[in-house]
Amino acid sequence: MGDYITKERPGKPGQPLVFVFHGTGGDENQFLGFAASLLPEATIVAPRGDVSERGAARFFRRTGEGVYDMADLARATEKMAAFVKAKKAEHGATEVWGLGYSNGANILASVMFAHGALFDRAALLHPLIPFQPNDNPALAGKRILMTAGEHDPICPPGFTCALDGYFDAQGAVVTTKWHKGGHEILPEEIEAVSQFFA
Repeated sequence: MGDYITKERPGKPGQPLVFVFHGTGGDENQFLGFAASLLPEATIVAPRGDVSERGAARFFRRTGEGVYDMADLARATEKMAAFVKAKKAEHGATEVWGLGYSNGANILASVMFAHGALFDRAALLHPLIPFQPNDNPALAGKRILMTAGEHDPICPPGFTCALDGYFDAQGAVVTTKWHKGGHEILPEEIEAVSQFFA
C-alpha cells in the first residue's frame, strides 16, 4: 500500500495543521481549496485514500454499502494515525485539526476512537459508524462538529445520533448540524464548518 499520494499547502508557524479527508471517489483536491479558504494561514495536508473500489479512491475497504471490512479499517486507522503523527512532528504543530466527508469522515472518526489525543478539533461531514466504538477518555474536551442530512440514504439519522451520544459520553464538546437533505453537502453545512473553524 505504501505512502499516501498527498497534496500540502504550507502555512505559517504557530497555525493549526489541518488534515482533510475526501469522500469515496474524491481525491486530495476535494477539500484542499475549501480548507485553504477557511484557514488561509494554516498548513493543509490532503491525503488520497489508498484503496480502490472499482476505480474510486477510499481510505478502507467495505464489502457492501454500510458494511465495513473491519480488519482493513483497523489497518487503515493505524496507518493514518502514523501518517498524522509523522506530519505533526515534521511541522512541529501544537494544534491538529481534521475535516472529513463520508468515507473521509469515517477514517477521521476511527483514528479519533483509537488515538483520542491526536486531533484537537474535527469536523465530521456525514459520518457513518455502524459499530460501537471503544471508550476513549482522551477524547474529553475535544471539539467536534458533525453534519448530517435528515433524509440521508447512506447514513440514516439513527447512526448520527448514536455517534453524537458516543462522543458526548467521552466528554467531548460535540455539536451536530442537521439539514433537510440527503448525503450531499449543503450551504448551511459549509456555514457551520466555517464557524466551527473560525
